[in-house]
Amino acid sequence: MRPVTVKTAASSGWWARLTRRVSPERVVNICFLVVLFFSTLLTWRETIVLEDAYISSQRNNLKNVANDMDAQLQFNTDRLLFFRNGMESALQIPLAFEVLRTAEQEFERKRTLANWRISLNNNRTLPLNGVSDDFVKHTNLLSRDNALLGNEFMATIELGYLLRLSAITRQHLSRFETHMLYVSRAGFYLSTEQDQGSNITEYYYSLATSPWFIKQSQRDNPQRGVKWHTTFSRDKTPVAQKVTAAVPLDYDQYWFGVLAIQLSVREMTQFLMQSVEGEEEGEYQLYDRRMNLIATSEQDPQKRTQLSQEVQAQLAYAYEHDNEGSVRQLSRYISWEKLRNFDGVLLRIHSLEEGIRGDFGSISIALTLLWVLFTTMLLISWAVIRRMVRNMSSLQDSLEWRAWHDMLTRLYNRAALFERAGKALVACQQVDQPLSVIQLDLDHFKRINDQYGHQAGDRVLIHIGRVILNKVRKSDIAGRVGGEEFCIVLPETSLEQAKVIAERIRESIFSREILISRNQTLRVSASLGVCSSEELQRYDFQHLQCSAAHKLRNFVTQLWIALRDPTLNVKS
Repeated sequence: MRPVTVKTAASSGWWARLTRRVSPERVVNICFLVVLFFSTLLTWRETIVLEDAYISSQRNNLKNVANDMDAQLQFNTDRLLFFRNGMESALQIPLAFEVLRTAEQEFERKRTLANWRISLNNNRTLPLNGVSDDFVKHTNLLSRDNALLGNEFMATIELGYLLRLSAITRQHLSRFETHMLYVSRAGFYLSTEQDQGSNITEYYYSLATSPWFIKQSQRDNPQRGVKWHTTFSRDKTPVAQKVTAAVPLDYDQYWFGVLAIQLSVREMTQFLMQSVEGEEEGEYQLYDRRMNLIATSEQDPQKRTQLSQEVQAQLAYAYEHDNEGSVRQLSRYISWEKLRNFDGVLLRIHSLEEGIRGDFGSISIALTLLWVLFTTMLLISWAVIRRMVRNMSSLQDSLEWRAWHDMLTRLYNRAALFERAGKALVACQQVDQPLSVIQLDLDHFKRINDQYGHQAGDRVLIHIGRVILNKVRKSDIAGRVGGEEFCIVLPETSLEQAKVIAERIRESIFSREILISRNQTLRVSASLGVCSSEELQRYDFQHLQCSAAHKLRNFVTQLWIALRDPTLNVKS
């Protein structure tokens, strides 16, 4: 038999309509999944916001260090440009001091020597060193044929005065240990470096063949601006030894030489190390535009971050198009800032593991624990509610079944039978098909209760209900309408077909003996009345049921007259 649902007053609401289509347990599961999804989504969103805030704080730290380093580099490049402007003025109008004339005359006497040095007696200027005319003559890049050679020589002497005077001021204003150079194409040079080597010719040759000197020609530096160059050690270690900023000296469209300032990588490293003092995470790295490592705040090579080729390529590309940005390498975050006064980029590298040890990690752990606690409480609530809903659903199904069925025979009760029969009757009328009704009554049931007790009567009723359920079709409707009265509704069944079914039910009831006690069996009989809508030409269930009951009573009356004294077949 098909399941039946009971309509209640609450079934008009949207919840009742939903629960009729979807089981309450499934609704609870869906609600739990929705809440879990949104709670996880919100927690993930908060984590992303927190991570962005952490990265932003790291970038702010990087920007502060970059600005500080830019200020140091700007001081040195401004000095370089200041000295160039001074030498350009001196080339145009040299000072007419006697000491300068004396130095120029001494140069004319020594210029043919292989190595020479000119030092003024007052020690207020730097010594001027040079090589012979023959050395200059045999070198394509060098030349002493310019008419302003004397002016250049005196301008270099003046530069020596300025460099000696600025050395004290520089110690207070610049944190980077530096020394300055002027290398002339006329075969002499000026240097603030104390140790210049024992051989002047070799030292000058090393300066004149340096990339920062050679690359200052009008072809290589048409804009005549500051050029940066990084010098590495001969053993090709990945960290630079020296950084040089160089600018050409020109006058009247002639290239005289190169002014250069060499910055100490050791001082740059100390600057980066001081920048991370007091911080628990992060590493600063300084690169030139070719992604050569210049300085780093991490002195342990084993702990130093090594950038992959892919990340280096991304940074090199970004360097040409942006001034700042960030790159992620697995669990590491790399923020970078282009320096305004240096041809390179400053990086701040921090890992997620380092961040967890700081404030970011504490907040993240707290947020994760809150999510775990909420999810645990949600799971417990879901289990409790799911069990309650399951019990309520089982109770509701049980109550619905009890409301529609007879507890003893498991057939429909009178109310359910009449409702379903009415629906079946309407359906048959719509398709113009007959509907038949069988009314069944047990013979002498009262005598069974009186003689064997109500427990035996219940066994008989259970047996009748089981027989009826086994003999009817799934589309048929069977119910108990009274004490020992049963009614069977047969949709789309003619009168003759109904009679056959009724006879089959009667024979099945009579053919089996019922065990009513440990050593007693009982055989019962039933009387049946059959009526069909095609017989009455009327689709009215109450009328059909009454007509079938009337036929049943007529049959019982005729049988009573015929038998006079019916006996009960009891077998011990």
